[in-house]
Amino acid sequence: MHEILKRINELALKRRTEGLTQNENAEIANLRTKYIQEFRGSMEELLLNTTIVDPKGDDVTPNKLKKAQAKNRMKQIW
Repeated sequence: MHEILKRINELALKRRTEGLTQNENAEIANLRTKYIQEFRGSMEELLLNTTIVDPKGDDVTPNKLKKAQAKNRMKQIW
């Protein structure tokens, strides 16, 4: 993911300084799509591994999230 972000930043700098070719414009659009997909995937994993606890120590994780977590545990790894 860091390589994608690094390349996006390189192309953005080039766009500001000298402009991009048609191929570079397509590349940056493709890289941004990949970056967003990876970001959303990592956020989903983070949420699926989160438990919400109130100050009393009680689990107050919403039922919708608990169902998604249970569904995720049932997925086969391979």
